[in-house]
Amino acid sequence: MTAEFSFNNKKKFSKLVEDTVRNMGISYMEAIIHICDENDVEYEDTRKFISQAVKDKLEAEAMRLNFLPKTNSLDSAFFE
Repeated sequence: MTAEFSFNNKKKFSKLVEDTVRNMGISYMEAIIHICDENDVEYEDTRKFISQAVKDKLEAEAMRLNFLPKTNSLDSAFFE
């Protein structure tokens, strides 16, 4: 199954990611990996389907896990 077939726009993919996070109780990073694995899609192919809202949540998650340096923005204060 190709990425274009299973989630053909950002809105559908973002909803799928959000639903996976909520239903499975996993992180955004894990949700995207899970969706890719389940649909036999390369991780890189989802780049164009990730909405800005999901990117922001991924970034906050990465900062919490010390994968990215923490920034002094208001957005990061909400996720600490």
